[in-house]
Amino acid sequence: MTGGEENRDSELMREWFDATGAVVMGRMMYDTGEEFWGHNPPFRTPVFVLTHRPRPTLVKEGGTTFTFVTDGIHSALDRAKAVAGHRNVDIAGGASTLRQYLAEGLIDELQLQVVPALLGAGLRLFDGPGRLPRRVEPLRVEETPLATHLKYRFVK
Repeated sequence: MTGGEENRDSELMREWFDATGAVVMGRMMYDTGEEFWGHNPPFRTPVFVLTHRPRPTLVKEGGTTFTFVTDGIHSALDRAKAVAGHRNVDIAGGASTLRQYLAEGLIDELQLQVVPALLGAGLRLFDGPGRLPRRVEPLRVEETPLATHLKYRFVK
């Protein structure tokens, strides 16, 4: 990552990006971030976007490619795992996408960055039909001036 202020938040984000081999996100998150990310998104890995609208793969600077997946969450996860190698596959969101993976029991760890900003009405993360996650074990709780960083592992 380049630009901006170097602080504990940027260290934590760099750690997250370095451990990530592929990302899955929903179309709404993609649509919301596309303009902000510009020509050089921060992911630097393959990103699989869940959508109902077929679209050609979009190659960006820095190693980020957006592949639009129309055949469901399992297909997107399988494709992400195939390219991630030994690194993590991150389900970046939004809330609806994460809820689908949680309902299927496909999430091993959960990282949340709670930022002191109100952005519209939002969606509840743990709302809606489906099986809710099991008990969680805290791995990290770190407060910085910009966010509270939470990391949990789901207990099997």
